[in-house]
Amino acid sequence: MLLTKPHLSSSPLASKPFCSSTSSPNHVKPIAASPSPRRRLRISATSTIASPAATALSRVDVLSEALPFIQRFKGKTVVVKYGGAAMKSPELQSSVIRDLVLLSCVGLRPILVHGGGPEINSWLLRVGVEPQFRNGLRVTDALTMEVVEMVLVGKVNKNLVSLINLAGGTAVGLCGKDARLITARPSPNAAALGFVGEVSRVDATVLHPIIASGHIPVIATVAADETGQAYNINADTAAGEIAAAVGAEKLLLLTDVSGILEDRNDPGSLVKEIDIAGVRRMVSDGKVAGGMIPKVECCVRALAQGVHTASIIDGRVPHSLLLEILTDEGTGTMITG
Repeated sequence: MLLTKPHLSSSPLASKPFCSSTSSPNHVKPIAASPSPRRRLRISATSTIASPAATALSRVDVLSEALPFIQRFKGKTVVVKYGGAAMKSPELQSSVIRDLVLLSCVGLRPILVHGGGPEINSWLLRVGVEPQFRNGLRVTDALTMEVVEMVLVGKVNKNLVSLINLAGGTAVGLCGKDARLITARPSPNAAALGFVGEVSRVDATVLHPIIASGHIPVIATVAADETGQAYNINADTAAGEIAAAVGAEKLLLLTDVSGILEDRNDPGSLVKEIDIAGVRRMVSDGKVAGGMIPKVECCVRALAQGVHTASIIDGRVPHSLLLEILTDEGTGTMITG
């Protein structure tokens, strides 16, 4: 099944913080929460509201609309892969962090899996190494691997932990090496790519008490193989495998694109919902290509291992996480089993 809808150039939730929407209190309410992930399009009439009382009422109305979704996902684990533009922009980074903390406060159990490509590139240049890529994957020699581990585990990870704590959450920073969370194996293209690895297995034992305590695990995707050799793991792939290992309700990939497009040249042809069979047809028809293929494959693999839904969403849209989880229209492409 494949659903498309016109591109929404503006949204009350997308343009303003979740708690300060100025949408009209008379718009259509979302469908009641149900086991089915199917969505329908909601288009709300908006107007400028000058009255403080009316503004406050609209805020309460937004919270009321979110209630069925909060009830549906309360106690459920959601895995968020974080990277790209949403990580580079301080404003978007603040939006993502606050969204994670809000989700945790209303009873969801988020896990944040992150990359850090731009930061790695910056530090490689500082030590005189020119970043190199082949087919979108970083060529990782021994020196590059040292820099990757120092930047992802020592800098990016701890910065995200600090930001979550400052926003009122409680974060715990980890990498794939901790408690053998992720065991790596060399990539089939190891001769060309160096220490770029794949996920051999995930042992989520260390995550369960952290999640149960209401803390937010923040995971850097550096892992070791059976001999202790460190590898750089693709963050999308790692997030999908972690989601499967913890039995997550949702996997969300924050990207620099709006989602899967029916026509790659038409930003308004966003596919809002599609099943695995539909995704495979789009890949075989060439409608899904390039860097979107590994993201789609990651989602399909996670769904095949028990994750209920996987979404590819635009991290450049403020509060895209809340839009995807707490509204009926969402903000990206949701893939179902």
